[in-house]
Amino acid sequence: MSGVKILIADDEARMRKLVSDFLKREGYSVMEAEDGKRALELFYSEQNFDLVILDIMMPELDGWSVCRRIRENSRIPIIMLTARSEEADELLGFNLGADEYITKPFSPMILVARVKALLRRLSNGKRDVKLYDGLKIDETGHVVYVDEKIVDLSPKEFELLVYFTDNEGIALSREQILNSVWDYDYFGDARTVDTHVKKLRLKLGDKGDYIQTVRGLGYKFEVKK
Repeated sequence: MSGVKILIADDEARMRKLVSDFLKREGYSVMEAEDGKRALELFYSEQNFDLVILDIMMPELDGWSVCRRIRENSRIPIIMLTARSEEADELLGFNLGADEYITKPFSPMILVARVKALLRRLSNGKRDVKLYDGLKIDETGHVVYVDEKIVDLSPKEFELLVYFTDNEGIALSREQILNSVWDYDYFGDARTVDTHVKKLRLKLGDKGDYIQTVRGLGYKFEVKK
């Protein structure tokens, strides 16, 4: 994916170099920031990044603060890195608009794979509009409407909703959802899927009922007549 530009913000120089080296091997252009304040300075001065990777624990401004500030003006994909694996931290990151949440230590190859998957899925949107009772999904414009009002979804939430509607009426396991929406193998981490579904349902309001829980398996999208 030549021409793709990525911003990495982490106060650990060794971590920045490690991630940067692996991304550069894939042909990505990378810029580094040693703290949250510098990350925002670069983000707004350059204005042409395609993806941001944020460590949570940074001086000046932490990753959550940076994510919040970026989301005020941009829907750019954001991957957050953390040394903690608390569910509350993960939920906070997703609530602020993060698209991925990776716990340290991690394999740089896995990070690169998730970067590729996220960028690929965002660039391969189909030209289509789906209409349901009170729900409209504009895949071309990456916009969702509930009762004619725009719903603010993160890129990953949008992808998840499109995947559900592409498989309308089909019961999908968490494994299938992870493999298709996140593009990585299932390792028993059902919480990733459940967290996103919970957030998506909340944003869709009463239309969130279209995403039904299939006990012991996963979920399916179905509009009851």
